Amino acid sequence: MKKILLTGADGFIGSHLAEALLDAGYDVRAFVYYNSFGHWGWLDSIEQSKKEALDIFSGDVRDPYGVKTAMQGCDAVLHLAALIGIPYSYHSPDAYVDTNIKGTLNVVQAARELDIERVVHTSTSEVYGTAQYVPIDEAHPLQGQSPYSATKIGADQIALSFHKSFGTPVTVVRPFNTFGPRQSARAVIPTIITQIANGERQIKLGSLEPTRDFNYVSDTVRGFIAAMKSDKATGQAINLGSNYEISVGDTAALIATQMGVDIDIVADDARARPKNSEVERLWADNSLAAELLDWQPDYGDIEGFARGLDKTIEWFQQPVNLSQYKHGIYNV
Repeated sequence: MKKILLTGADGFIGSHLAEALLDAGYDVRAFVYYNSFGHWGWLDSIEQSKKEALDIFSGDVRDPYGVKTAMQGCDAVLHLAALIGIPYSYHSPDAYVDTNIKGTLNVVQAARELDIERVVHTSTSEVYGTAQYVPIDEAHPLQGQSPYSATKIGADQIALSFHKSFGTPVTVVRPFNTFGPRQSARAVIPTIITQIANGERQIKLGSLEPTRDFNYVSDTVRGFIAAMKSDKATGQAINLGSNYEISVGDTAALIATQMGVDIDIVADDARARPKNSEVERLWADNSLAAELLDWQPDYGDIEGFARGLDKTIEWFQQPVNLSQYKHGIYNV
């Protein structure tokens, strides 16, 4: 597999994955969301030599014709394009159905028709909802606690149904809470860092008690590439997680310590999910990834999490990067 179609290449994880694929010698067709400004999202910020090496395709995963056109001549597809903001899914759930479910259908349908060698579809730990047991393995029940997570459950099932029905070589990768440079401030770690870096000491957050299984972006990227290369992963849904949980409140305290400041946390009701929609606990069992992908996190446990935070803080504190974030508003 040498020619790779990467949907969502303009996003946080997608841009890091595009760079890693280029570094590994792959020919990358980067599917970016069309806009009249000619913006390529985070791909605009990567090294010029890498930008020139990319085969950019501007389109929309909701358009089946465009998806099939982009896929022609490719050996494999890494499908990351999705709407991911949970609060925005409360506001505009129809857009999530169109992008996440129908967009995934367009990808696997085109892959089937073009006889693509491997499709890696991106899921999320949110499909599990609040943990019924920990660590969460792939047999854990799926619970749609937000419109976002419900559409991702639907997208996962569409993708896997094409493997069962037609033999389409689909693997579902289920990352837990990825963080790192370029992440949107709709996520909690950039929310904390950007407020502190802009001089705030009263940090506005939502619920502090929920736990998350955080994964540094380079670990997630390695998992995607391993899934693409593994024959044993076909037809499987596979967790990518650190097998370590930490609360949002403890995460904020750790970031403040690493940035050398004292903070007070202010509860902002606008940032809190509806009670029954909040995912209270996430903690990944990553043993299947170890078995099928020979994958282990380089940034696991508290020590690894702290190292990943150091790299993330360093990136956000660079003025050219920090200036791209609006720390004073709630990003949905």
